[in-house]
Amino acid sequence: MLIGNLPTRIDDKGRLKIPSQFRRFIDDSYGRELFVTSLTGKSVRIYPFPLWLEIEKRMAEIPTMNPIVYKFLKAVSYFGQVTSMDGQGRVLISSHLRKSAEITGDVAVLGHQRFLEVWNGKNFLESLENNPITDQDLFALSNLGV
Repeated sequence: MLIGNLPTRIDDKGRLKIPSQFRRFIDDSYGRELFVTSLTGKSVRIYPFPLWLEIEKRMAEIPTMNPIVYKFLKAVSYFGQVTSMDGQGRVLISSHLRKSAEITGDVAVLGHQRFLEVWNGKNFLESLENNPITDQDLFALSNLGV
């Protein structure tokens, strides 16, 4: 399952070593093909390719002139690349995304059920501090049945 935080590192060639717990789950459930992208350039999202195709299918049902769809597609296309894990579970992160997200060396790899998110550890903690979970957020989650 894709949950939790499993720290790892980006090597000098820009390859992320996907933690073995995540790697086994992705490989066994979806195969090695991945879609690597970002919504903001502040972190990296890694989707098993079959799950990304589900998102693409839903997006294709919405008119592309919808400004939210356009904004989403513009961001994921700019940062996006289809790639595969190599035999050692490494995946190449494009240089412009590594630079934008400031990810080098040690990174946090967070499992979000259907995708992985990679952060510069310091930037992630700043993000949590600047946008903490509020009582209003917890109320909204309870209304969703969580």
